[in-house]
Formats: sequence, C-alpha cells, structure tokens
Amino acid sequence: MEQSVGIMGMPGVGFFGMLLIGFLAGYVAEKAMNRNHGLFTNILVGIAGSFVGGTLAGLLNFQYQGFLGNLIVAVAGAVLLLWIFGRAKASGVN
Repeated sequence: MEQSVGIMGMPGVGFFGMLLIGFLAGYVAEKAMNRNHGLFTNILVGIAGSFVGGTLAGLLNFQYQGFLGNLIVAVAGAVLLLWIFGRAKASGVN
C-alpha cells in the first residue's frame, strides 16, 4: 500500500515528528561523520537526508514506515549528504 506524502512530510509521521527525526538523524550523521554542527543545521541536514534517503529507498524498492523506519532512512541520507559535501569541499569545489 503506497502512502501519499506531501513535500514537507514523512510517511507515518507528523510535522513535529519530522522535526524530531530531522534533529536525531542530523545529530547521528554529525557524530558518524566527525563533524560539529548546531541544532538548526542538524535539523536541516536530517530533513534533507530524509528526502535523499527516501528517494534512494524508493529507487531500491525498500519499504519503510513510522518513526523508526523514517529515522533509519533519514540517517542514511544525512550521512550520504555529509559525505558528498565533505568530498566536494576536499576537492576544492565551493
């Protein structure tokens, strides 16, 4: 069963759940990638990571739902985003 989700939403999670998942995913990705960001940046990285992770999960036909599923996908996407930005910064791309 496919669930329709708006641009500012995650499957099975409300708006405040999205913010909490964004913070947690950004924080976990920050620690995993040995970075030092603030609260707002962690939330943004986590939410952006959830969209990246959700897109990749869809392409790989990986089904996820609810708080834990969204958190796992968001962390994976956030780590990927931080890794890509770290590689771009190391190669001198601004």
